[in-house]
This record gives sequence, C-alpha cells and structure tokens, in this order.
Amino acid sequence: MALMLLLAVFGQFSVMAQADTEQGQKGIHPSLSGVGVEEKLGTMLPRDVVFMDSDGRQVTLGQYMDQGRPLLLNFIYHNCPMLCSITLEALGQTLSEMDWTPGEQFEVLSISFGARETPEMAARARERMLTKLNREEASEGWHFLVGDSLNVHLLTDALGYSFKWVASTQEYAHPAVLVFAGEDGKVTRYLHGLDLPANDVRKALVEASEGKVGSVMDQVLMYCYQYDPGSNSYVLHATNLMKVGGMLTLMLLGVGLFVFWRRERDRQSGGVPHFTSG
Repeated sequence: MALMLLLAVFGQFSVMAQADTEQGQKGIHPSLSGVGVEEKLGTMLPRDVVFMDSDGRQVTLGQYMDQGRPLLLNFIYHNCPMLCSITLEALGQTLSEMDWTPGEQFEVLSISFGARETPEMAARARERMLTKLNREEASEGWHFLVGDSLNVHLLTDALGYSFKWVASTQEYAHPAVLVFAGEDGKVTRYLHGLDLPANDVRKALVEASEGKVGSVMDQVLMYCYQYDPGSNSYVLHATNLMKVGGMLTLMLLGVGLFVFWRRERDRQSGGVPHFTSG
C-alpha cells in the first residue's frame, strides 16, 4: 500500500512518497538510508549555481540574494504520482497564516531536485500556489526553479540536503525542511518537518535578516526566544526574559517616580502665594 512516511533520520524529519507499512513499523525503511539533512549553519549559498525559472529564463542563485531580503528555501519535485507535493502545500499553508508576504519582507525559492523537470512544471506549480495564497505581491517574491543534476547537487550538497531516487517505487526519498539565509546568502536556520508554525517561520526570517525585517516587538521576541533543536522550535530563553522583565520594571519605576516628582513639585508650587505689584 502506498503512503507518505515521516521518519526521524538522526533526529531530523525525512519524507518518502511510498513505502511498505510493515517494514516502516520495524524501523527505517531501506530506501531511506542516506536520506536526511546535515545542517551547515553559517555556510554561504553558492551564488553561481544556475537554474531555470518558471518562465524558462536562466537565473543564478545570486540574483535572489541581491534583493535585500532574507531567503526561505524549500526543496520539492513536481512529477510525483502520489503525495510528495504535500511539502509544497504545507509551505503554502504556513505562508497563508503569516501577515508577511513573499516579495515584501522576504523571498521564497521553491527548488526542484528532479533533474528532468521543466520550467512548465514549475509554472503550473507556481500558478496553483499563488492562486491559493491569493496575494498579488507574492508573484514577485515566490520563485519556482528547476535545474540540471550538477547544479542541483552543488546547492543541496552545500546545504547538507541528501535525497535519492528509489528505483523500486520510481520516486524520490527526501527530507522535509525549510532553509533560511540572509540577504548575503549566509545560512542561519533549518526548520524540519511539514506542519511548521507561522510564528516560527517569522522568527527564523527575523533571525536571518539580523533584525532588519520585522517590528520592534519582533526584535524583543527574538531576544526572549531561542531556537531549540530538540523541539525544532523557538522557545523562551529564561535568562533573557528575566533581563527584559528587569528592564521593564526599572522603566516603570522610573516613570512612577517621575510622575510622583511632578505632582509633588506642582503641589508645592501651588501652595506658595504669588505677589504682583501695581
């Protein structure tokens, strides 16, 4: 029976399009051997890798780094006979829950690792997802790319993203992960899995932009929250939270003392008689 497997590979999530249920329950399916993500935080995205966009134009990854916005990358493949497109649908759902829009605060690169896939396939996926997202501005910021095997592997190897073709099922086994990078291409965060909270994606984008994207409240939240690999999420950082609480307490005390001082001054000045000559 065909199904989508979500398995932990060295603590990280992997996705496979088809697998046998009984084998999957006994342990990692043999087809998933060598599939996963080796996080390479701090590495630089290769600027010169070449892809084709959904309009059939040749582009380089560096072109998207020159937009002055953080990057969100996810890996997909379009020619999937079963449920692999769930990774793309899940990203679309997360983006729909955010009040930020691709092309305004950040750029999204949905990159196919299927070396034989075409710009036409990318165009159909792009149209479908943009229609669902229903935000006009996103058409300038959500990019669908395809490439040959050499360039795909130059990028995936740089990011530690491992996938493989499974001949028995005629499908790819691949991890489900979002990769975040700054406008300079420096990789800052990996978020694993399918159902990712919009708030975590927002925090990862603020982190990738080094505070250039987001409100003052976003900066405060990033100070109070810290990414926890164990939970694959951002959690409260107790020490920083206490520091912020202490600062707020001092500010409130200062405001209170200032108000008290003003009232006392006004009371005293009001009790002193004023004399005029005439």
